[in-house]
Amino acid sequence: MYINSQFDSGNIRVISLDGPKSIQLAINKDNQSDFYQWFHFKLHCQPFTEYQLHINELTHSAYPDGWRDYQAVASYDRETWFRVDTAFTGEKLVIDFTPEFDSVYFAYFAPYSYERHLNLIAEAQTSFDCKHELLGLTLDGRELNLLIVGDEHSETDKPKNKIWITARQHPGETMAEWLIEGLLARLLDEDDGVARELLNNNIFYIVPNMNPDGSYRGHLRTNANGVNLNREWQSPSKENSPEVFHVLNKMHETSVDMHLDVHGDEALPYNFVAGSEGNPNYNEKIQNLENTFKQALLTATPEFQDKYGYDKDEPGKANLTVASNAVSHAFNCLAYTLEMPFKDNADLPDPSFGWSPQRSKQLGKDVLVAIRSVASILNK
Repeated sequence: MYINSQFDSGNIRVISLDGPKSIQLAINKDNQSDFYQWFHFKLHCQPFTEYQLHINELTHSAYPDGWRDYQAVASYDRETWFRVDTAFTGEKLVIDFTPEFDSVYFAYFAPYSYERHLNLIAEAQTSFDCKHELLGLTLDGRELNLLIVGDEHSETDKPKNKIWITARQHPGETMAEWLIEGLLARLLDEDDGVARELLNNNIFYIVPNMNPDGSYRGHLRTNANGVNLNREWQSPSKENSPEVFHVLNKMHETSVDMHLDVHGDEALPYNFVAGSEGNPNYNEKIQNLENTFKQALLTATPEFQDKYGYDKDEPGKANLTVASNAVSHAFNCLAYTLEMPFKDNADLPDPSFGWSPQRSKQLGKDVLVAIRSVASILNK
């Protein structure tokens, strides 16, 4: 019996291994931070033996409420991730599992590796409609990749809408990059009518992973310096948050007509959006755009709902260090934070897989329908 986490996005600390039913573990904090919730590790085991894994010290984890009704994911081949029996005692997570093979991986959510990210960028850039731009380097020296989808020059005199989509500011929210993978698959499909129409009148600027350092390090919420990127949008710096610094500079270069920032939520078992109602310049036009987007997504998929979500900010009380608020304020545009669950969609549960990479990718495809619904009225 052996546990290993020395790989891309691995995170666990072994306290003791006193037998198959007494495996005591803990989650390492993000570097220079008190955030911790993401885990990813490999168990070398004896097939058809009952194992019980105890993940301790969760009282002070980033989101203790997120453990309630949560089920961990496991995989033998690192491709198919399924839910396993999991209980939360209030202080620790207990995973009961009888493996069928000699080793099994466990994770907080299906990982999205840095290698898969690089493959996503490499494959996308070979599309006729897409080009890749290196925005800069992270603190650990990794690439900050931007995909530009669509021709910057319109066939008419009318300028194209600039639609920005960012994902995975919080690296443990891997469902965000899974969504981007699905969205790109549809947007780059030359036989898809929605994609063709969108690219006639819009240009997309897509950052599939805003936080590659935190992703590789196995962080939940921060970059290599322990900085929460989604609190850096008012005054980012090359020293602490180069990821936001480079993206925001590029946004000012291109301008922004719509921004979608993709995340995952630990506690709420729903897909939902959070708008910019608390911004000083929030107005009726932005409100109408928000309502149009939501109604279109509600029509496109039963995976989305608008009943449960975050409390709306009071007028003028928005946190302008948050990406969607900051971008909406700076460019007077529609900007949403899109949240997906770590657990399952309570409106459409799947006991075997819960919310999954496949469902995240499908939601990415459906999001393009909602973007289409507002694209023609963004600048009216």
